[in-house]
Formats: sequence, structure tokens, C-alpha cells
Amino acid sequence: MALKFSLLPALRYSVIASICFKLLLYPAYKSTDFEVHRNWLAITYSKPFNEWYYEETSEWTLDYPPLFGYFEWFLSQFAKWVDLEMLAVENLGYSSVATVYFQRTSVIVSEFVLTYALQAYIQLLPENKRQPAYAIAMSIYFSPGFVIIDNIHFQYNAMLFGILVWSLVAMKQQRFLRGAILFATLLCFKHIFVYLAPAYFAYLLRIYCLDVSHFNLNSLVRAIRWKNSICLGSSVIFVALVAFGPFIYLGQIPQLLKRLFPFSRGLCHAYWAPNIWALYSASDRALFLLFRKVLDNPVYAEDSASLTRGLVGISSFNVLPDIEPRTTFLLTAFYQLIALIPMIINPSHDKFISALTLCGYASFLFGWHVHEKAILLVIVPFSFLTLKDRRYLTPFYLLTVSGYVSLFPLIFTSPEAPIKYLYTFTWIFAFYNVFDDLAPVRTTHRVFLLDRIAHVFLLGFIPLLIFVELYSQFAMFAGFEFLGLMMISTYCSLGILSSFVGFSWLYLFT
Repeated sequence: MALKFSLLPALRYSVIASICFKLLLYPAYKSTDFEVHRNWLAITYSKPFNEWYYEETSEWTLDYPPLFGYFEWFLSQFAKWVDLEMLAVENLGYSSVATVYFQRTSVIVSEFVLTYALQAYIQLLPENKRQPAYAIAMSIYFSPGFVIIDNIHFQYNAMLFGILVWSLVAMKQQRFLRGAILFATLLCFKHIFVYLAPAYFAYLLRIYCLDVSHFNLNSLVRAIRWKNSICLGSSVIFVALVAFGPFIYLGQIPQLLKRLFPFSRGLCHAYWAPNIWALYSASDRALFLLFRKVLDNPVYAEDSASLTRGLVGISSFNVLPDIEPRTTFLLTAFYQLIALIPMIINPSHDKFISALTLCGYASFLFGWHVHEKAILLVIVPFSFLTLKDRRYLTPFYLLTVSGYVSLFPLIFTSPEAPIKYLYTFTWIFAFYNVFDDLAPVRTTHRVFLLDRIAHVFLLGFIPLLIFVELYSQFAMFAGFEFLGLMMISTYCSLGILSSFVGFSWLYLFT
């Protein structure tokens, strides 16, 4: 896949329009993640790399894998010419105009990784058959998730998902070694993508490393493609050594792993990602209030479940049993294993993307301390399947609307409220119509039976958001400060869980 620097005309105009819009967001609200990345710039610039994962002047310590640290160091070499003060570790909360503009610009520039990857995806098809690919690519490029999380809240997800898309393109081209190297690189940038690793591992093992035509119980050795296996293994190990090698040499891997996997943060992230544990938490809260009102029992006199009030680091419930990390791990592994079986039995690129999507679903729905932002792990791979069959549209709509609305609490300031609402619902209406026109009808047999109920459910977001907005402005009752957030989380959880069930049915039984 030769590197090409000229964009396709339609993509070029989209990039120009996108940049113009995102430039207007420079003065917008920025979250603590802005300070997180400013601090990482300072750490990687001011400290030798043997101190990166020990530095704790700020509470926002470096907790991404080393390649992201190297990326921050690279950015810092430009940042020093903009405002040297942003690179001082002790300047906590520093946000001069120059710093804001530099960091906002770095996000926009890094998005060209996604732009390049999407162009490579479009070019997989001949020119006269590219309309569906353009629609899918534009739905990802203009994703409200990237605008809310990256360009307002502040992260670099578009760049990272660009590497993922680039890897998927390579896999589609059957350039499996390139796809594996790109995915290994992605893991060394941000470890959350490890949730997708089982699908990559199983698919590459089945289609690249094994020759099933020679497979039998008496001669497993003959079924192994040794050259492919050695090339794949050595390439992935090489990428890992480039990223982690210096820290292995320094004996810092235990400290690095402690930073990457802080299990003490609790079951639910603040304000609850819309998954099965959000429903579990809401059920616990409802049962507690019911029992306290109905039963004259001192056990229910005091509210001890701080988790259900939006706090991080506490995983206790009032009524229902507490959940341990191993429980979430086993549930995630179980549902991911179910997703891998059909792909292993009859491998194809579409099944690989489906298994990848279901691995994302499983990790999001059942994982430990899941962030709302992790919904992109499901939405992005699912996007490539939307125009495979019309039956996929309903679970896709449930996923995207529920997933993007669940991000709204990340932007809670009044000036930005119209932006998140208008941009997201413009995206929904635009691509709802585009996909509805382009999606082919593969069969007259309807598998996802509850389409109309799903559409009613989606319309329910309108009164829900109106109520939540009014509640946040006028009805902050003591003890119910998080009611609006809980309603969004639980309602979105129902949508994403329904999407998971519908997509799983299509993948496993059709």
C-alpha cells in the first residue's frame, strides 16, 4: 500500500470543512484531559525517560504505554517554540492561550492518520463502486465521538483509530503481517485496544499461521506454517521491544504495569459508562430506596454505596452483591470466546470484523472500570459492516445513538451544549438517511424483529434529554444530584445492550 499524499477530491473537501469547524472550537470547554496531556508533554520533555513512569508531581501521571510517551515527547519538541512554560512539570493547570492553541492544533494535525487510513479504505474498491465506502468513511471521519472526545473534551482518539483502520485495510488486502504490525503498534500507544486483541490473535492464527488442510491430531506440526508464524511472532516482538525495551532494561516493567492497570479505580467510572454494570448499579440504587421506604430495617437506614452517586474508586453496593475484577474478566472472556468460534470455524474478513466488533461489545458491556469513551471500540469496527446487509442498520442505530448520547455528560458547560446536540443529531439524521438508501436487502427474512420498537426507543431520547437538561438547571434536589446522569446512563445501556443482542443474533445465526 504505497504512501499517497494527495487526497481524493471528496475527502479533501471534507477535511477542509472539518478543520474550519474545529478551529471554531478552540475556545470551547476543555476537560481535565487537557491538563493530563499538557502534563505528559512536560514530563517527557523535562524528565529523562527513566523517570517518566515514576513522576507524580501532578495527580495526572503518565499511564499510557511508551509509544504514546514518545509521541508526547515528539510534540514537546514543537511545543517549546510556542510556550516553554507549558513544559514545566510544576506548572499545574497551566493553560495559556498559546498552550491551548498548540494542543488543539496537535489534535487536528494528528487526525490526518485517520484521513489517510480512510482514503486507503475507499481505494480498496474501483471508482464506480465507491459510494458505500465513502458513506462509511465519512460517518467515521465526522463521528460526533471524535469531536466531543478529541476536539472539545481533549484526547487523540482519531489518530489512534486511524492506526486501527489502517490495520483493518491491510487485513482486507491480505497483508496480514502489515496488519499485525500496525495493531501491535496501536497496542503500544494505548492499551485499551487489548480488548480487540483476541479477534486479531485468533484470526491471524487461523488464516495466516495454520494450514487446516494438513491438520490432524497425529500431525499438528505439519499444519503450522512455520515461516509465517516466525515472521509474525518476530515482528510483533520487535514492535514490543522498540516500545518497552528501554523500560525492560531499566527493570521498570512492574512500575509501568502498575500505571497501566490501576484496578483500584473501581467497577464503574464516574457517571457510569452505559453498560451492564450501569444497569446493575441503578438496580441496586432502586432496591435500596425501595427497601428503606418499605422495610423498617436499620440495615437500609444509611446509604453506603458511594458508587451509585458518581464517585470513582469505590465499588460497594447497598443491596446487590459487590462485583470483583475477576468476575468482569470472566464475563468478558466468555462473550469474546463465543464471538471467536464462528470466525475460527469459517474465517473471512467480514467474520473477522464481526468478531472484532463483538470483542469490543463484550469489553464495553462487561469490563472493569469502563470509560464512556470506550464505546468507539465498538462503533468504529461496526461501521464497516453497516452496508453489508440492511438488517444491520437497526443494531447500528441503537449503538451509535445510545453511544454518542452517553458522551454528552462529558461536556456539561452551557456554551457547548448546543454544539454537542446540534452536531450529534445532524450526524444521526444525515447518516440515517444515507445508510437507509445504500444498505442492500440480502434476504426477505427479518431477523431483527423489533425494528419499530427500536425506533420508538430512539425517539425516547428526545424527551429524556429535555428532562435531563431542565433537571440539571432547575431541580437539584439533595441526594439526587446524579439522577439526570443515571437516567442517561441506564437508558443508553438498554440501547447498547439491545444492539449487542441484535448484532450477536445476526452474526451467530444468519
